[in-house]
Amino acid sequence: MPRADFYLIAKPRFRDEPLRLVCELARKAHDAGIFTLILARDAQQAETLDDLLWDMGDDAYIPHQIAGQDADEEEAAVLIAPPDVDAALRPIVINLRDGAVDGAVERVLEVVPADESARGPLRERWKQYAARGFDVNKHDM
Repeated sequence: MPRADFYLIAKPRFRDEPLRLVCELARKAHDAGIFTLILARDAQQAETLDDLLWDMGDDAYIPHQIAGQDADEEEAAVLIAPPDVDAALRPIVINLRDGAVDGAVERVLEVVPADESARGPLRERWKQYAARGFDVNKHDM
């Protein structure tokens, strides 16, 4: 059964830099040996994630790249896809876009902002995943 995990930002370090949570989720997937796709909201966010993944500390190296920039992107453990690039889904998809992920995936990770007013669309997305048969879970971060 596919899973959809919603990560609610609560801790100050993630409230200040929500994309750090995305990087931590990508790191956990990489450590587990699972290839991951990050669906960035826009090209600027993709660039920011690229920079942040290079800055995960001296003991962390996460092979990653932005989709559409290199022919060997299948080899990157983490692929960051801006909206204008059509990237194949991977076992884990971290979704930062406005709509639910379409297609067959093992697991979708949704990052829920700390701002309560921004959570409405994600509540609807929760219902969409549940209606599609996903096992839906919430995690406070």
